[in-house]
Amino acid sequence: MALDQSFVGRTYPPTPAYEVGREKIREFAEAVGDANPAYVDPEAAEALGHPDVIAPPTFVFSVTFKAARMVVQDPQLGLDYSRVVHGDQKFAYTRPVRAGDRLTVTSTIETIKSLAGNDIVDVRGEVHDESGELVVTAWTKLVARAAEEA
Repeated sequence: MALDQSFVGRTYPPTPAYEVGREKIREFAEAVGDANPAYVDPEAAEALGHPDVIAPPTFVFSVTFKAARMVVQDPQLGLDYSRVVHGDQKFAYTRPVRAGDRLTVTSTIETIKSLAGNDIVDVRGEVHDESGELVVTAWTKLVARAAEEA
């Protein structure tokens, strides 16, 4: 069943702050195989003009995807999360995420489409630091696969 189009434009409350730690950045960089020294060495990051180590560009996915849970778990929306696959991801940065940031995410449903029985939801996550500065905008495409016919 197609999702309710009236949810387009719905914005969910900001998440609790997520504190970005050096160790989390190091673990993520190691997991994705990125040996950029700015991700693990404060001096290397400082040489590039950053006050502390910075995170790889896709690090913020772990923060924004948690925020998107508010969308997928909204009982009024009716998205069947057991059928959801991650369809796409994009980021637009105003500055890198860095150790010590306390980030909140506000999620908004940008589009809802139905294609071949699949529900497709595009969620925009705006990530702000504790001073309210926009750090990055992330777009997540979620695809709820159509139920198999018996």
